[in-house]
Parts: sequence; C-alpha cells; structure tokens
Amino acid sequence: MKKVISTTNAPAAIGPYSQAIEANGMLFISGQVPIDPATGKVVEGDVTAQAEQVMKNLDAILTTAGYDFSHVVKSTCLLSDMANFAAMNAVYGSRFKENPPARVAYAVKTLPLNVMVEIDMIAVKP
Repeated sequence: MKKVISTTNAPAAIGPYSQAIEANGMLFISGQVPIDPATGKVVEGDVTAQAEQVMKNLDAILTTAGYDFSHVVKSTCLLSDMANFAAMNAVYGSRFKENPPARVAYAVKTLPLNVMVEIDMIAVKP
C-alpha cells in the first residue's frame, strides 16, 4: 500500500505528482528544486544557495515522513551545468558525514523554472 507524503514546509508539486510516496518501508521523494515554500519563488543566488534550498526541501519531506538523511540510500542530482558540481557537492556532502548514499549526478539541457540544481532521493527505514 502506498501513502502520499505532503508538507507545506516544502514546495507544492507543480504538476501531476506527489512530493513523496511511502511504500513498503521505502520513501520515494520527487525531484526538488530550489523553491522557497514560504514565497513560492526560486531562491536568488548562486548554485550554493540553490542547493541549500533543495536540501532544506528534501529535509522537510524526510522529516514529515519520519525519516532523516541517514535513511537515504540513493539520490539523483541534476545540474544545469557540470561546472556547478563542486559547489553542489559541498552542500550535498554536508548532510552525509558518514555512509553516504549511492548517487548519480549529471548535467541536463534544462531544468524546471531554469534552476541550476534538482535532487531526488530514495530512503529506507531499517
């Protein structure tokens, strides 16, 4: 059975998808972009500022579902430019001090709302 996870502490879905779905002890979080849920707008600044907001949004969804970053087993990081990889990686890595999850990161032609970074995650409770 699947359970829809939703929180006002992360941006509302901008299409026909859920912020996250929990099924069989696993949490599947949709790609998060750097929208500030308080304003509904993309945060201003460089990729570091955008990555920080993305991680805050992911944290809000994890927390709402009763998970945290230690439960994350897989993530996908999408970048508008691989030149931003190091800055995104520094922000991302600050959330995973030990046993980081499996991950893939790559550049794509364009991201929604022309943002610089989007990240999705899969988390599992032991």
